[in-house]
Amino acid sequence: MTDFTSSEDWVTVARYTDPTLALVIQGCLQAAGVPATVADQHMVQMHSLLAGAIPVRVQVPASWEHQALRVLAAFERGDFALPEDYGETLGESDIGSGDDEPPQEAIDARDR
Repeated sequence: MTDFTSSEDWVTVARYTDPTLALVIQGCLQAAGVPATVADQHMVQMHSLLAGAIPVRVQVPASWEHQALRVLAAFERGDFALPEDYGETLGESDIGSGDDEPPQEAIDARDR
């Protein structure tokens, strides 16, 4: 992975009128190891009538733009969506069972 410096330029990879969706995208990027921030979210929350005129921006360091766009494309394709039967496949014994270890795939992805 490429490191970035605080002096590196940040670029906008997405714009949303819904700050919550922008924060979800930020979380997806960060989960994929891409540094990300949401700009202007507080402006939109304070002045909700301006939400359509001032979209919030999801930004990443310029050196991470390509990887961020790949994550965004995967999000738009639905690669991160839960299966339709997700709630049905979890039994009550699975919820809060104390087995809080993440799946091995998540650990491997985090360590890349």
